[in-house]
Amino acid sequence: MEKKIKGEISTKPLDHIRITLTSKKVFSLEKICESIIKGSKGKNLKIKGPTRIPTKVLVVTTRKSPCGEGTNTWDRFEIRIHKRVIDLFSSGDTLKQVTSINIEPGVEVEVSIITQKK
Repeated sequence: MEKKIKGEISTKPLDHIRITLTSKKVFSLEKICESIIKGSKGKNLKIKGPTRIPTKVLVVTTRKSPCGEGTNTWDRFEIRIHKRVIDLFSSGDTLKQVTSINIEPGVEVEVSIITQKK
């Protein structure tokens, strides 16, 4: 059992927490990133990010004519998927406070805790 000395700050090991945000709308994605960073800076946490991951473009090419007759005309549809990664270094208690924000519809949030090998 360890004795605490007055004035000594207990040093809990910090967890490496990775927050991955995915959306089709860039504006809502940036808005959530900004609110997470603002909340974590208010708690004096160490932050890395938001790191912008290259945009995935999913393209579907289809024929315009339903029966297949006539001239060959094509439609091209695409979806752009944007992704941001934010790394936080904090304990689990402060993570709940930082991530308690309003998330807009259409934005997926994935939180993972990365353990380091000793």
